Amino acid sequence: MKWLITGGAGYIGSHVTKAMIEGGESAIVYDNLAAGLAKRVEGIAPVEVGDIRDIDTVKTVLLKYKINGIIHLAAKKSVEESERLPDEYEAVNHGGTQVLLQAAKDCNVEAFLFSSTAAVYGNPSAGFVDEQSPTAPISPYGATKLKAEEAINKFINDGVLKATSLRYFNVAGAANKKLADTSKSNLIPMVLDAIKRGQQPQIYGDNYPTKDGTCIRDYVHVEDIAAAHLLASKALFASELPPCLNIGTGVGYSVQEVINALLRESNSDLQPLIALARPGDPASLVANIALAKAILNFTASRGLDEIVHSSTAYQC
Repeated sequence: MKWLITGGAGYIGSHVTKAMIEGGESAIVYDNLAAGLAKRVEGIAPVEVGDIRDIDTVKTVLLKYKINGIIHLAAKKSVEESERLPDEYEAVNHGGTQVLLQAAKDCNVEAFLFSSTAAVYGNPSAGFVDEQSPTAPISPYGATKLKAEEAINKFINDGVLKATSLRYFNVAGAANKKLADTSKSNLIPMVLDAIKRGQQPQIYGDNYPTKDGTCIRDYVHVEDIAAAHLLASKALFASELPPCLNIGTGVGYSVQEVINALLRESNSDLQPLIALARPGDPASLVANIALAKAILNFTASRGLDEIVHSSTAYQC
C-alpha cells in the first residue's frame, strides 16, 4: 500500500515513516517543514513540501503517487501555546484535517489513520481512561483534536473512508539521534535542555491531587507509537476498526518521578524548581490499553527506563 504521511518529517512522524518502510509499506512524506526536518527521513522516503490546508497541492500529491491511505500527524501540539493561539490551532488541527478528508474523498483514497491525543479526555476524575470515557477537553489543543476526530467519524459513517484515530498519551524517547525530539514544549526535552544548561528543571505545579502533588502521565516510547501505526495501517484494510484507540502503556508516572529519573541518568545534582501550574494540564491521565491489545494485538514493549535512557543518549 502507498501511504501519505503528513508531518512525516516531524519527531513522531519520522519514527512512523521509518516503521512503515521497515514494515514493507510504501511511504511518502508531506510536510511544510515548519517544525519537521527533512534530514530525518532523508534516504528513507520522498518528501513533498506543502501545507495540509492547501487542497490543490494535497490532491496533486495524492494523485502523483497513487496514494491508498493517509496517516495524518501534521498538527500544532502545544497545550500552552494553544491557550494563546486558539484560532491558529483551530485552523490547522481541525480545518487542516477537514481539507485532507475532502482531498481523500476526491482522490478515492481508501484509508485514513489519525494522530489524536489523550488531551481529548480533559481532566477525568478517575485519572484512568478507556475509549468510552467522556471527552471533555480543557485546552484548545484537545478541543481541536476532538473536532478533527468528529470530522473523521462523519466520513466513516458515510462510508467514504476506512479510518480510526489513535489517541496517543505522552510520547517520548527516540530510536536514534537523527530522529530525536527537538521540541521544547515536551517535558523530557525541556528538562534535558535545562540540565544541559546547568539550570534547574521546572515543575509546573505541585499541589495536584496526586501522590506527590505533581501531574501523572502515561509515557509511551515513540517507537511503540510507530509500531502501533504499522499495526493499525494493516488492520484498516483487513477489518473494520473502532473509531478510536488508546495508545499508551497503562502505567502512570509523576512529573517529579520523571525528572528524578532524568537527573539520575544525567548524573546531575540539580534540584527541580516549582513554578506555577499551567492552564489546561489535567492532574492525572493514564490509558486503559485493553482495546488496542484486543484489536491490534498492540502492547508497548518499552518502559520509562528505555525512554529516559534513549532521550538522554540522543538529546539534541
